[in-house]
Amino acid sequence: MKKILWCLLMAPFFCAAQSYSIKPLNESAKTSLRGLSVVSDQVIWVSGSNGSVGKTTDGGATWKWLKPKGYEKIDFRDIEAFDDRQAIIVGIASPAYILKTVDGGETWTENYKNVDSAIFLDGLGFWDKSKGIIFGDPINDKMPLLKTTDAGKTWQDVSANLKLPLAKGEAGFAASGTTIKTLLGGKTWVATGGTVSNIYFSPDYGQSWQVFKCPILQGENSTGPFSIDFFNEKTGVVVGGNYLKDKENSNNVLLTSDGGKTWQKPAAPVLGFRSAVTYINAKTLIATGTSGTDISTDGGQNWKHISDKSFNAVQKAKKGKSVILAGEKGSVYQLVL
Repeated sequence: MKKILWCLLMAPFFCAAQSYSIKPLNESAKTSLRGLSVVSDQVIWVSGSNGSVGKTTDGGATWKWLKPKGYEKIDFRDIEAFDDRQAIIVGIASPAYILKTVDGGETWTENYKNVDSAIFLDGLGFWDKSKGIIFGDPINDKMPLLKTTDAGKTWQDVSANLKLPLAKGEAGFAASGTTIKTLLGGKTWVATGGTVSNIYFSPDYGQSWQVFKCPILQGENSTGPFSIDFFNEKTGVVVGGNYLKDKENSNNVLLTSDGGKTWQKPAAPVLGFRSAVTYINAKTLIATGTSGTDISTDGGQNWKHISDKSFNAVQKAKKGKSVILAGEKGSVYQLVL
């Protein structure tokens, strides 16, 4: 009985002392990776500068690097993969492209092109395998919105659904493709920053929208939310800061328990600017950026710094337990729990 009691009393201390580390899966590609889609513990896709797309089907032991023919200079900031064969990549700036492969990246089909000099696509999210949405920086104070209902084969302009004009200097960030979050049933959140920071929410596949203030660091072109994630329709997190001052951590992580309507500061914040955040489970979150990576094991209230290495993106496997980070010089790492 005494041994059982001792174990029960000491359990919280053992849990609190749990250590985390990261291990390299790739460091050889000449590309800055920002797009990341972790399909499973085995299948991971990444995308980035110089027209680069990377794929592994064995958990990162080996990689295949691809460059869609004719798009070798495009910066593919976001990617959504469905399995080891099908993926969609987004080239952000003019001309902006949306490409799709159904043969593992051997060939790509151009399903969207926009040559407007002001076009800049920020992020892509899918509600299910058929329905998805992309948003971009404002053009004439209106946020570009593209929607697909056929798994990315065609894209419709649904910008007119968002009747709220954006403020001067308000825009999105494409640092990791995660300033947009979608959940089953059509729920969508889009985070904007710059001079003003807002959360745009749609409950119905982008048909109607509401706007909520986001009290994160803002006011300059380099400030605001750079990533948003929701564990469910109520519980969410947003991270960001000022990417020009990536070691400063004043007001760069916030939590919500009412679907983004209101936001609160945690007890202890992340250590610096963060460009990506994701829930591992209800209590465990990971946030990363150019000045390092932090872990929270209490729902985002307290953060522990685990690495100084620079990354742009982080994501947990859709089917599985792997947590993957991606960043400069083709670096892809895995969180070791």
